Amino acid sequence: MRRRQGGAMRSVFWFLGLAALAVALALLVGHNQSTITLFWPPYRFDVSFNMVLFALVAGFVLLHAGLRAISMLRDLPAQAQRWRAQQVERAAVGAVMDALSHQLSGRFVRAQAAALHALEQLKSGNSSQWPRRHQLKLLAHLLAAESAQSLRNAEQRDKHLHAALHPRLAAKAPEAHEGALLRAVRWAVEDRDVEAARSRLAELPQGAARRIQALRLKLNVARLGGATSEALDTARLLAKHGAFSPDASRSIVRGLVQDALREAHDLTQLRSVWEGLDATERLTPELAVAAAMRANSFASRDGDGAEAARQATAELVRGWLDPVWDHFESLDETQQLRLTRALEPALEPIDAEWLSRLEQRQRQMPNNPYLQYLAGQACMHYQLWGKASQLLGQASHSLRDQTLLRRCWCAMARLAEERGDEPAAHEAWKKAALLE
Repeated sequence: MRRRQGGAMRSVFWFLGLAALAVALALLVGHNQSTITLFWPPYRFDVSFNMVLFALVAGFVLLHAGLRAISMLRDLPAQAQRWRAQQVERAAVGAVMDALSHQLSGRFVRAQAAALHALEQLKSGNSSQWPRRHQLKLLAHLLAAESAQSLRNAEQRDKHLHAALHPRLAAKAPEAHEGALLRAVRWAVEDRDVEAARSRLAELPQGAARRIQALRLKLNVARLGGATSEALDTARLLAKHGAFSPDASRSIVRGLVQDALREAHDLTQLRSVWEGLDATERLTPELAVAAAMRANSFASRDGDGAEAARQATAELVRGWLDPVWDHFESLDETQQLRLTRALEPALEPIDAEWLSRLEQRQRQMPNNPYLQYLAGQACMHYQLWGKASQLLGQASHSLRDQTLLRRCWCAMARLAEERGDEPAAHEAWKKAALLE
């Protein structure tokens, strides 16, 4: 609407200008009786002033038109050359777009052919003055390499990738160069070549290395190379930047922490991994239980003479499981089972405070078989035979886990032997053996 109004206003002003010019010419030549006399001996020419004026204007117009025509004729070869270069440039850009379209649609052979056609157009002598010529060339090589990767042709992929990463192209098209490096890292990950992937990551500029896409690739490379600590730090950074959903972030970090716990070879390394966790991760039941079970596995390797080490390990395990134990009622059945398995080895030795906490929790949830089992085992360690027998007997009717149920019957068999009840002990040992 505004364009139409502007065009109408310009038309009005042009009309007014032409009208003013016509009025001026009418006033100038309408009643002008002047003449101009030209002497060319022995001749004399009397010419009207108006005619001379119009002849001069017409001569100027004809001269200007003639000069413009000559200039246009002289520019025709250059214009033809520019037109041909423009056609070649359009063909090259179209070939790159075709290659990208075919690549996205899964037609990798056609994409490779289009990219090679674009490279042929870019090699012509008319392409030296094109704008963004280097960027087009880099993209064409990258699309050809992408198609070769999809066709599992590593030789062609590496050839075009090497051409795309040429320093001259990198200097002229830095953004496309960074994209080529990221694609090279992805291809190395697909080939499970950790060294090549790390080498390409090291070539990234500092700013590009902090981008989410680069961090995702770094996470994949670290996990592929078994660098759990590096992968964990990268996953935390990605979670901080919101690269994953909250549930996915927690799942990835939890899995990496569990891997780090499993990779610990002794209690010192395990404690170092645990101290490297943040407060939220230490409160996660799965992680606390995994750390406790790993510590228990170290304690079980020690001989009978390492009683002090086992006591220190039991105290450490109880400290790690303490925050989880405070929220025992909020755990699901699987988490309660794993917590019971992790806490049971730490019951020997157990102090009076923890025994009181076990009994208090068991009174709050009297029908929970895991609390009955733990409280019964703790009472057995304190030689409270009657109470231990009662709690373990209740647990034996509700436990569904075969391992805990077998241990429960073994404990009841030892309690029966303490009472001197051989038939009951024999029956308990028999039920425990049937669960092997």
